Amino acid sequence: MTNQTLKVEREGAVAQVTLNRADVRNAFNEAVIAELTATFAELGRDASLRAIVLAAEGKAFCAGADLNWMKAMAGYSWDENHADASKLAQMLWTIYSCPIPVIARVQGDVYAGGVGLVSVCDIVVAVESAGFCLSEAKLGLLPATIGPYVIRALGEQASRRYFVTAERFSAAEGHRLGLVHELAADAAALDEKIAALLAAVSANGPAAVKACKQLVQDLAHQPITPPLRDDTARRIADIRASSEGREGVQSFLNKSKPSWLA
Repeated sequence: MTNQTLKVEREGAVAQVTLNRADVRNAFNEAVIAELTATFAELGRDASLRAIVLAAEGKAFCAGADLNWMKAMAGYSWDENHADASKLAQMLWTIYSCPIPVIARVQGDVYAGGVGLVSVCDIVVAVESAGFCLSEAKLGLLPATIGPYVIRALGEQASRRYFVTAERFSAAEGHRLGLVHELAADAAALDEKIAALLAAVSANGPAAVKACKQLVQDLAHQPITPPLRDDTARRIADIRASSEGREGVQSFLNKSKPSWLA
């Protein structure tokens, strides 16, 4: 992949995608959105990958929309605005629906659309000094395209507050509310926590991890109906009968290592 705004690195079964526009606090523009969409679509098709780390260069993780991009959008018609916003919506969905677990390495402040970018990740680790802000209302706008993901990650009640106040909140508050899974004192501690999470994910069956991620997305907020209960029974039957499931159970019973740990 050839990218102008991202760095994509591979080490073993882990890929790291790094926002590489530190001079503009890794703000979004058309190129960032297009490259993130294409990169995660391609990585999602790589059966050898076990995890993806989404990181950023510089002091900020993502400052939301790029100022020059916003200036261009100021003159857009409704149709042009809709087409532009649809590309951002597709980028968010591509990362959210990526079958491979995505871990956000949040080393600095996160604003507006950046909060959406964090929210589509499966696991979020942030330094304690990072701040978050859904700042759209300050500009007379609203966090619409990122809304479905932020509300899932932050919670409905907290979203009611921070959408309408556009207040900044700390990483500690984000952790309390569930947006952030782990806090780190500094960059070194951040990397240690990321490494531990990567080791944990990689110790599990590759197909099982993808199925677990999909299971959460499919079951969240669904009523527990007879069809849903049958669906879950079918899913466990499928994976028990799979070669990976059979190997995993036999390895546990025989006290041996499965092939993904060999």
